Amino acid sequence: MGGAYFSQPWRAMPKDNQEDLDFVKSYQPRNKEVKHLRILLHGPVGAGKSSFINSVESVLKGRVTVRALTDAISGSSFTQNYTTFKIHKDPESFYSFIFNDIMGFEQETDSGVPVEDVKLALRGHVKEGYKFVPGGPLMETDRDYKLSPTLDDRVHVLVSVIPAKIVSMMKNEDLEKMRDIRLSAREMGIPQLAILTQVDLAIPGVKNNIKTVYKNKQLEEKVNQFSVLLGLPPNCIFLVKNYESEINTNDHINALILCALRQMINFGEDFLNNL
Repeated sequence: MGGAYFSQPWRAMPKDNQEDLDFVKSYQPRNKEVKHLRILLHGPVGAGKSSFINSVESVLKGRVTVRALTDAISGSSFTQNYTTFKIHKDPESFYSFIFNDIMGFEQETDSGVPVEDVKLALRGHVKEGYKFVPGGPLMETDRDYKLSPTLDDRVHVLVSVIPAKIVSMMKNEDLEKMRDIRLSAREMGIPQLAILTQVDLAIPGVKNNIKTVYKNKQLEEKVNQFSVLLGLPPNCIFLVKNYESEINTNDHINALILCALRQMINFGEDFLNNL
């Protein structure tokens, strides 16, 4: 399975991990109104949002970490609160980008994160620790509503997270929610990209040879298909293998994660500089 490959990659496979790693480690926003570049991850339940955060931290620390809690059994969102993840650069400081993890989308209208809450998060109105209430969006009168968000509170990059294996089976309900949020982000000028996770489960043939993902014909088809479904150009969609079963980091897995992360930072930095 998954044995259809191009002789040449349809996208250049990232090679120089050290260059991307140095870029990420040295990044500082030039806009002095913000301390951190804020990246919001959204997508359906089980997409790998929390796992991606763990994977980024694993790459930067050189060992597999599991700080953002995940669950592979329940079938409902394990993330319940609006949570900000900062990654320690050393005991005294953090990297200059942060992730916000949110509750996943679920098919039923009264389950999963309310779309309106995600829109509020984009504008910086959701306070840290707010517990999402399916079917009950945050109101301006609630104590967890931030009335006057700063630029630092706002989201600077929106990332859609989808397992590669479900691209062709995505529910219309999830797509409609994601498109709705994308349109709101576009109105705010927030840059957007996507990551397709679990590439090893979608195409078992790449499981033991991650460096071939950008030669695989089926994965190119999934990127192009998701591009049509969500309306993002293919060059804004990245393939990622999260650290989930591994106990040690791997250069080829790191390369995919760093490539996607660097583009998130680039997009966010452009947004901040264009304000």
